Amino acid sequence: MRQRLAPLANILRLSDISDLGEAGPNEELVACDLGDAKGVHDLVKDCDAVVHLGGISGEASFSKILNGNIIGCYNLYEAARAHGQPRILYASSLHTVGFYRQDEYFDATISPRPDGLYGVSKCFGESMARMYFDKFGQETAIVRIGSCFEHPRDHRMLASWLSYDDFASLVECVFNAPRLGCPIIWGVSNNDARWWDNSRANYLGWKPKDNAGDHRARIEATV
Repeated sequence: MRQRLAPLANILRLSDISDLGEAGPNEELVACDLGDAKGVHDLVKDCDAVVHLGGISGEASFSKILNGNIIGCYNLYEAARAHGQPRILYASSLHTVGFYRQDEYFDATISPRPDGLYGVSKCFGESMARMYFDKFGQETAIVRIGSCFEHPRDHRMLASWLSYDDFASLVECVFNAPRLGCPIIWGVSNNDARWWDNSRANYLGWKPKDNAGDHRARIEATV
């Protein structure tokens, strides 16, 4: 995503606790643990927009999830509130609704049914985003990412796949929309077999173009 997001900003400030390599021509690299409140405040300062992909990205011990996904999420929203409330794209997950059946088709009004501690932490983040919007006016796009890979890898991803290009176009759409609010957006490409209805976010104008169905023959031949 570094290359795809680079044209959207004069300076792309990237952060992680792991090595990010060498900075690109318009990049700043900042090491930061999301559990460090001061570090997160310094990280968000002067930012016009935030793509929040940080934290633990799968099931793990509660202590790890607590620091990165819960305390870290609180630190991010407090930092944004202190620094002019830049728009946030919050990377939530399909694991917030992981206990629904795969033959159920639903929109963003469905009640959460998290399938683990990771999913619970993403439900927490979604609730934080909603509260900061209702109480302070902080705009956030809550993006429940399905399966974001270069290509779909199995039958399940024929429904849940989000292509890199479609994700990049979603980021651009979120930050350019005249009005954002605090929508829940299913992070999924234009797949024939998708489970989710994104019509409630149509006002943003995002139109994913890729379709996991184009990879069906390869998957059925190899999986």
